[in-house]
This record gives sequence, C-alpha cells and structure tokens, in this order.
Amino acid sequence: MMRRASGGGNELHNARMPGPPKAIVSWSSGKDSAYALHEARAAGLAEVVGAVTTFSEVYDRVAMHGVRASLLERQIAALGLPSLRVMLPTPCTNEVYEARFGEACERLKAQGIRHIVFGDLFLEDIRAYRERQLAACGMTAIFPLWRRDTAALARRMIASGIVAHLVCVDPRRLDRSFAGRRFDHALLDELPADVDPCGENGEFHTVVSAGPMFAAPIAVRVGEIQERDGFVFADVLAD
Repeated sequence: MMRRASGGGNELHNARMPGPPKAIVSWSSGKDSAYALHEARAAGLAEVVGAVTTFSEVYDRVAMHGVRASLLERQIAALGLPSLRVMLPTPCTNEVYEARFGEACERLKAQGIRHIVFGDLFLEDIRAYRERQLAACGMTAIFPLWRRDTAALARRMIASGIVAHLVCVDPRRLDRSFAGRRFDHALLDELPADVDPCGENGEFHTVVSAGPMFAAPIAVRVGEIQERDGFVFADVLAD
C-alpha cells in the first residue's frame, strides 16, 4: 500500500523541475540547421538562445553555403536570436578552424551556454568529431535529427512550411542544373537514386527563406549561378 508523505504531500508540488539547457544553434543558413532548431524547441531538448555561423573572411559569405551576409542577417532577424560569427580564412586549415571555434566556445561559456544544437543526420565521423571538439571545450552537442530517415525527413521539412533553395551543388555528385532550384517535392522526385534526399553526403547545400522557426518569411530571388572552387553556387538574394 502506498503511504502518504508527511507534510501533506506538497514536497513534490513545490519542487522545481529543471528546464532544458541553454543552447546555441549551429546555423549554416540551410534547412538542416533550421529544422534542428525547430525540433530542439518542439521536443524541449534545449532553450535556444542564439545562433553561431562560420563565415568566410574572403568572400563575406557563409562558409561552404556561399550565402551573402545580407541574407544571413535577414534570417537572424527572422529567428529573433542574437548571432555570433566565427570568421575563417579561405582556404582554412583544420587547426585554424578549431582554434577560432574554440575561442567562440569560450565566449559562449562565459554567457552560461554549454550546449550547441547541430543539424547532422547520420555521418558518424562528423558527429564524433563535433563531440570531441566540444568535449575539449567543456561543452556538449545536441543532435535533434540524428538517425532520422532522410527521405521521410526531407518531405517532413517541406510539409512543415520550410522554403529553401539549393545554393551549392557538388557537380561530381549532382548535375549543376539543380543549383538555384527550390527544395520541394518535385526536386526530391528528380534526385538520382544515389543522392541523399537531404544532401547529407555533401551533394548539395541549401538556404532557408521561410519556415516555422521564422517570425515571417523572407522574399528571395535566385541571381547569378557560377562555379568556383569545384562547386556550383547559386546567388540567392533577399528582395
């Protein structure tokens, strides 16, 4: 038989349950980081209080994705979050990247932030690298999308209201004609069988202009498409 605790049983009612940890999202400007932010909030995995983005000093654009600073700023405003840029040279050695990211982590820890949300999906080596890197800084990684079926996840992202365009395509893995296209059901239907629907193997990268993580959508248009450093980039501009 259960016994009633002394004091009227108010101890449990008065005890304050710990909330989710404060975290910052690793914001690449693309769909995976955007949806990871959305899912981290929806599942109560983290209280996301900011965004951190690696940025090219040479091109004044988001590293790898090639998204302009002006569009990134519109995204950050729509997220309503403070942002931190980790400035990187081009090309960038791993040693320089780790040193500068480590400096950013120290700044975050000084603000009481010890968790970072990532949009990684299934690459074990990338996850292990991030976990080692953050552990060395006394921080922890959160992976809200880990091991989701990417075919189903891609369509779930679209159904959630995410609007994204392909801003970077690896022409060795996907035809350059996909650069600049909207990430929608029609595009998914046309992807070759050996291309991951979320581009997790580096086949393509995206930029998000609308979704449940934004206060309001961002009007965008696709500008010039050009090839540099072995990749095809579509210059997506905020109207």
